[in-house]
This record gives sequence, structure tokens and C-alpha cells, in this order.
Amino acid sequence: MCQMKKVVRGYFDEAKLFRQKHMSSLDEYMSVSLVTCGYLLLITTSFVGMEEATIDSFDWLLTSPPAVKAASTIVRLMDDIVDHKFEQEREHFISAVNCYMKKYETTEEEAIIRLQRQVDNAWKDINEACLHPTVVPMPLLIRILNLTRVIDVVYKCEDGYANNPEVC
Repeated sequence: MCQMKKVVRGYFDEAKLFRQKHMSSLDEYMSVSLVTCGYLLLITTSFVGMEEATIDSFDWLLTSPPAVKAASTIVRLMDDIVDHKFEQEREHFISAVNCYMKKYETTEEEAIIRLQRQVDNAWKDINEACLHPTVVPMPLLIRILNLTRVIDVVYKCEDGYANNPEVC
């Protein structure tokens, strides 16, 4: 199935959960939100036109390789961490922070610390993929790395995508 269809279906699933006021489990939330963060779609479209991108490269993306899953995890968790308080004010109650707090019965602060550890571990997965490339050419892995670096800058201290960022 094309990546755009997956994202749209994910948006539909999120909308259903929101309308039902259903608090997802952390696993349920992550399975949907890793798709709706749109990073796999972004990575896929960024490969278009690259000499190194072959049919095998696009097929590789469809297998949800660790580097791509890690990039999506970084995007989703960093966004949820920095936007958590703001989203609560907007009655958007589903986030990784809320789901983590519910699953592990922790405080918001502890949930954020533990989710940040998941971000750190995801970076290790990307680094591992770049240190030991196997299936796809290195320029494609560097593309994934660089797209993820952008997210690190955008969401490091606050939501630099939705807000005008101030110096951290």
C-alpha cells in the first residue's frame, strides 16, 4: 500500500479514537502515531530522484527497517514531549506522555525522562545503521540521518515547527 494511504488511514484511526475519547495503550498509540507522524512518507518521497534509490531501496523502506523506525520514533516522541502541556490545553489528550503515564503509573516528569531515553536509544539505532550499512547505499542512510537531525533541532527545546523558537 502506498505511504500516503497509510498516513491517511492513520489519521482516520486517530480521529476515531479522539471522538470516542479513548485513551489508547502506549503500544496502540505508537503503532498509529509512528505512521501519522509522516516520517516514512517524507523519507520515501525524499528518495525520489536520487541516483542511489532503486526499486530495492523502496522495497527496503516497506520492511520498516530499524533506521526508519528509529527516525519515526524520534520525531513522534520529541514532538509529544515538547508539546505535551500545550496539547493538554487544547483538549488533545492523547500523547505518548499520557499513554506512558497511564501504562506505567508514573508522573509526567518520569514519563518524559523515560521517553527521552527511548529517543536516545533510537539515535543509537540510526548510528548503528550508518556504521554498518547493509542493504541500501550510504547516501540513502545519510538522507535518513539528516532528516532526523532536522527534527532534533526543531524539537530540541520547544516546538520549533508550530512556534517561533526562542533560544534554549
